[in-house]
Amino acid sequence: MAGVKIACLAVLCMVVVVAPYAEAVTCGQVQTNLAQCLGYLRNGGAVPGPCCNGVRSMNSAAKTPADRKQTCICLQQASKTITGINPAAAAALPGKCGVNGALRLMDH
Repeated sequence: MAGVKIACLAVLCMVVVVAPYAEAVTCGQVQTNLAQCLGYLRNGGAVPGPCCNGVRSMNSAAKTPADRKQTCICLQQASKTITGINPAAAAALPGKCGVNGALRLMDH
């Protein structure tokens, strides 16, 4: 189960590290923007429009290395309480929402 959470966390971090510079990101902002994705991440199926809007919003907000690191920290904290995430759904989320680019997980 810990491996699944780590895989999901890595994928969610990928969502926010594909863009390179902006304002500080807060955990509240991360939670608000990605909350609409929980149903998809647990059950698969069609990605809700509000989920993709949140993914794109976080991608735009997390521009600096510090923002990307903060976003990943927020996701790590959330992963301790969120259960039932499907790793395949999490892996597919960025592409399904049109968030593409070089994945730079090592930036943080």
